[in-house]
Amino acid sequence: MPINGMSRRSVLAAGAATAAVAATGTLAAPAAYAAPTLPNGTSKDKVLVIGMDGLRHDRIDAANAPHLKSLMANGTYGLSLLYAPPMAATSSGPGWSTIATGVWPDKHGVKDNSFAGKNYGAYPGFLARLAQVRPELSTYAAVDWKPLDDQGTVTPGADGKLVLDGDRDGYPGHDATIANETESVLRSQNPDVLFVYLGNTDAVAHSSGTGQRYLDAIAVQDGYLGRFLAAIKARPSYATERWTVIVSTDHGHADAGGHGGSSIEERRTFVLAQGPGIAAGARPADTRLVDVAATVFHQLGIVPDPSWGLDGKPVQQRSTDPFDTLLPSLTGRVDETGIPAGVLGFTHTAPSGWSVINSAMGTGGMTEWRGWAFATDEFWSRSQRDQWRELNVRSRGVFAVADSDEWADRASSGPYDSTLVTPAYGVSGKTTVRLDFTTLYRHEAGQSAEVLASFNGGTPTRVKSYTADVVSKPQSLSVSVPAGASGVSFRFRCTGANNWYWVIDGVKVTAS
Repeated sequence: MPINGMSRRSVLAAGAATAAVAATGTLAAPAAYAAPTLPNGTSKDKVLVIGMDGLRHDRIDAANAPHLKSLMANGTYGLSLLYAPPMAATSSGPGWSTIATGVWPDKHGVKDNSFAGKNYGAYPGFLARLAQVRPELSTYAAVDWKPLDDQGTVTPGADGKLVLDGDRDGYPGHDATIANETESVLRSQNPDVLFVYLGNTDAVAHSSGTGQRYLDAIAVQDGYLGRFLAAIKARPSYATERWTVIVSTDHGHADAGGHGGSSIEERRTFVLAQGPGIAAGARPADTRLVDVAATVFHQLGIVPDPSWGLDGKPVQQRSTDPFDTLLPSLTGRVDETGIPAGVLGFTHTAPSGWSVINSAMGTGGMTEWRGWAFATDEFWSRSQRDQWRELNVRSRGVFAVADSDEWADRASSGPYDSTLVTPAYGVSGKTTVRLDFTTLYRHEAGQSAEVLASFNGGTPTRVKSYTADVVSKPQSLSVSVPAGASGVSFRFRCTGANNWYWVIDGVKVTAS
């Protein structure tokens, strides 16, 4: 089967047409397939990515899943939430596209399982990217949700692939076949990078929710993970190899089963990784689903070209964002009774060197959102669903948010008027200072959002104002440094009255 015109070694596909299907629609036993013969690997750095469809991480603890739990103890385990409509549905097409490409749906273009608008030409999956930049690597893909092959999401670039049809034949048997053949490849051949998909967790959740049958399905897939890990360790060359194992999922599930919407349960995802340079037992708050592809590249010693436009970063690379220093001081709800009491996710205490000016702020309102606050994705997006708060995908960990809409949900008087102030940064002898940050801004008539610069503590001057929506985008502002200026601070002023919101994250100031 051709690989999108790429010049690669032959690709072998195993069809599912001869599979024996039981009356229930699932395979009575895994069919026998010959594992594809891969070219001999060339790298001592090797990566196995395992995708478990629809695996809600909060159900792993209740499952008999010793291998997943061992990876958590001995690797880095980052939890995060997905986008929601209108950016994309919490469905498999957007989820696996995000994992494979390392970019968010506003770049890869997949919004639902129709794959309409896909932009894999500009943002290919990591196997296709490896075929471009490291064609000597030996790569393998195995999937039993066929669109991942038919649509070109995962398998392009693979030297060998196994493609089965779980929708037609049932996922239990085909997952077992994928496990058998992957174990064989790991034991008997010399692959460098593998992407292995297991679909039955999703199928079981759809049919019976996230109860005991779902836990049983997790246990089965955990068993497959254990076999993969044992096969890696049994390799004759294992002592000289550097293996990274990554487990992730494309979306969560409602308790009763189903996904696609904006509930927290449907948005739950995780990235679990163990390998060289990856800390044992780490629980970072700044991991996102786009980090899978970036981690693959990093573990192979590949520095992504900026032209790739990746949104992800390696899982072991921590954010240097000042807002993330607030994680230990986050507290629970005050007035937001819809947020569970156990969710610790906001504070009004600014990071060291930062401040918030609320002298023109009205009185009353929701305590959490009285002026600029610092919050997490889960806390803030729980405050009100389906108003685009779920689209804050490029923020990580803790971010700053001014939300006059939520503030006005409780009796208040006076305007919303709050200013976030950065520390002073040195600019002596420089001609230009650049302010970089990411933002989610939702606009409405009657509100304002402006960035101001103050040199040497002088009167702030506006350098940017927002008059239209900006849906989670990086921002870069360059400002000329006046003669004789030695320092600059920036201000983010938001005003309104029961209008929308403004999010700031990843603030970085550089002078040149």
